[in-house]
Amino acid sequence: MQRKISFHVPSPDETEILARRLGDCLRRGDCLLLSGPIGAGKSHFARALIQSRLRQPEEIPSPTFTLVQIYELDFSELWHCDLYRLSDPLEVIELGLLEAFDDAICLIEWPDRLQDLSPPTALHLEIVADPKSILARTIILTWQAPSWDKRMSTL
Repeated sequence: MQRKISFHVPSPDETEILARRLGDCLRRGDCLLLSGPIGAGKSHFARALIQSRLRQPEEIPSPTFTLVQIYELDFSELWHCDLYRLSDPLEVIELGLLEAFDDAICLIEWPDRLQDLSPPTALHLEIVADPKSILARTIILTWQAPSWDKRMSTL
């Protein structure tokens, strides 16, 4: 059964707060699939979440051209992927992403490129712009895996 929760975030600062709170509940093997149009704030959300998990702050570049940026956390690697430029899901296999789904935390922008390779236990985040405010967003989280239930209740 699919479950859903949504948050209205009135500003980029509030988006960062939600990203940090979600970052606090992540575990090895978690996958977050970030959807939304160009400019919706996927990379902004991902950067805030990644910064919240690093021991030392560092530059968080967009993986648009490198496809993957990997960060070392205390307990796991964190893979930040931007699949926008992929044209075939088999390219995901070449990146080593399927193994990362098991052993790392994965933040995936443009997850539609995964097609059938999307992990069934993933947490889906859809970022929707608010038509009434240039800064506001609605972030909709959906999941099926029971492992997310308690963690989502703490957000």
